[in-house]
Amino acid sequence: MNFAIIGATGNVGRKTIEILEKSKIKISTLFLVASEKSEGKKIKFKGKEIQIESLKTYDFSKAQITFFAAGGKIAEEWVPKASKKTVVIDNSKVFRMDKDVPLIVPEVNSDKLSMFKNKNIIANPNCSTIQMVVALKPLHENFNIKRVIVSTYQSVSGAGKAPMDELISQTKEYLEEKKINSKNFTKQIAFNLIPHIDEFKEEGYTREEWKMISETKKILDPKINLTATCVRVPVMVSHAESLNVEFEKSFDIKKVRDILDKADGCKVVDERKNGGYTTPVEAENKNLTFISRIRKDNSRDNALNMWVVSDNLLKGAALNTVQIAERLIKDFYGK
Repeated sequence: MNFAIIGATGNVGRKTIEILEKSKIKISTLFLVASEKSEGKKIKFKGKEIQIESLKTYDFSKAQITFFAAGGKIAEEWVPKASKKTVVIDNSKVFRMDKDVPLIVPEVNSDKLSMFKNKNIIANPNCSTIQMVVALKPLHENFNIKRVIVSTYQSVSGAGKAPMDELISQTKEYLEEKKINSKNFTKQIAFNLIPHIDEFKEEGYTREEWKMISETKKILDPKINLTATCVRVPVMVSHAESLNVEFEKSFDIKKVRDILDKADGCKVVDERKNGGYTTPVEAENKNLTFISRIRKDNSRDNALNMWVVSDNLLKGAALNTVQIAERLIKDFYGK
């Protein structure tokens, strides 16, 4: 099969190339597409140099499956055109809540994948949502989740390359006692936390928080009540989340640990000693979602707390899209 990546030169596009290189997917030809300013540049894939094509002149019929990793504005304009000629796996927020478009995390709701036939589009969820539902799915199956309270600690890479560069430059300016001017953030990000990701919506929630709420209901269960506070932190890669989960049924902590450790895509690292947990640094460049600090909520019956960490550029974006493609090929092209 032929594949294409739209936005091949960006953070997620380059990660997608890396993951495809390691994937078992048999690729006849890979087309790399970006803006006109990148046209003609070359990127290596499996020992060969591939020349980047311009989005404006690219023919979408050349690939059976096309990854869109170019952001919301590009997706809004080009995905509807592309989906007439290729199956699109889109990483933007544009089509996630479209009732005719499946919003897929393969470990969680691959049974919904057949919906792609409606519009030839599959949506990749928000990075912070993906790692959370990977951890919640096996618990929901066993104990029936009533309510989730989540606070996120999201790395700057979730906002793109320019914000990553700004964290580095601001850190230098801070250490050199220079004046700091923020370009990509609402406040100084170096040595600081910003409780604001994406634009504000009604009732004081940000769009990032709304995404976590609405996407979880679509992916996992509309009956789950969820509230979120999303925070940008001065970390380069990997998102962390503090979760408080309340169940319908009683549970045993040992059983919870066993269930999570056996769950697809999860790894429990939960030793109750110094360093017996996973941090964003350790999760970087790892495909798994790590779960630590698992303990009963001592203030509420049938509730627990846990710490969830994952590389947002991998499982939170590029890896999940490739896993969607792998499942799509297996279920619909391999027969």
